[in-house]
Amino acid sequence: MSAHPRDAVILGYVRTPFGRYGGGLAPIRPDDLASHVIRAVLERTDVADADIDEVVFGAANQSGEDNRNVGRMASLLAGLPETVPGVTLNRLCGSGLEAVNDAARRIRAGEADVVVAGGVESMTRAPLVTLKPSEAFPRGERVLADTTLGWRLVNPRMIDLGYHPISLGETAENVSVKEHVGRAEQDSYAARSQDRYARAKAEGFFAGEIQPVHNGKELISEDEHPRPGSSIDKLGKLKPAFKENGTVTAGNSSGINDGAAALVIAAREKARALGLRPLGRIVASASAGVHPDYMGLGPIPAVRKLV
Repeated sequence: MSAHPRDAVILGYVRTPFGRYGGGLAPIRPDDLASHVIRAVLERTDVADADIDEVVFGAANQSGEDNRNVGRMASLLAGLPETVPGVTLNRLCGSGLEAVNDAARRIRAGEADVVVAGGVESMTRAPLVTLKPSEAFPRGERVLADTTLGWRLVNPRMIDLGYHPISLGETAENVSVKEHVGRAEQDSYAARSQDRYARAKAEGFFAGEIQPVHNGKELISEDEHPRPGSSIDKLGKLKPAFKENGTVTAGNSSGINDGAAALVIAAREKARALGLRPLGRIVASASAGVHPDYMGLGPIPAVRKLV
């Protein structure tokens, strides 16, 4: 595929370390995490604030300190001019990736020349929420919903339609049964992933992309969630986390983390005008829906749309 002036190219990227739940990033608001990487990626790429046409950020929670458009809030907190608009997108686990795809589409369409795109989440600081009472001075207990993970305040009609308010871990158990992916396969994949992370870290692979962040007491500069040395034997001793006799454990599933990342994406012709060399090009993207009970299968039809 030949180069085109409106190709969406990546000029730079940065991320915070990823903190474990209740870990080193716990004291930091999500909008501050986001503003931290916005400022850092602009400094790393030498792109001027005045050249930014839009800030697009993904966030899955949006019920706490990341509410009311964290993309816009983080843009202002990062010191960008108030004339630079900001928007927040939510595609749950794919929210940050959707922000990148959206930025690329804006650039290819000629609506923007330079966009800062990224994602942020503080699962530690996700609040407990409750609905307002329907009458003044209600009696009885109030139910609080934990917004850290999964559904909350679900419309009863969803259940009537066959969409069950189950957690991501439970959807993973469903996929395990449907696709015959057993515990041994999952533990093997997890152990290999941990080993690859450990080797990449030892080789300095992540050093250039991490922007350390101070939490008020200490500087956090390394990922907290990975567990190098997680052998298949150790993983095999963990109990199922979501279902009796299940296959999904704390060791072979995604973690509950805090962190943020940002990229500068520009039109190829704009990068050339700024004298900046692209690191890569965003060629295409696609999304597809599946039954929520089997959420993890979504990438399969999405990739088929592209090919």
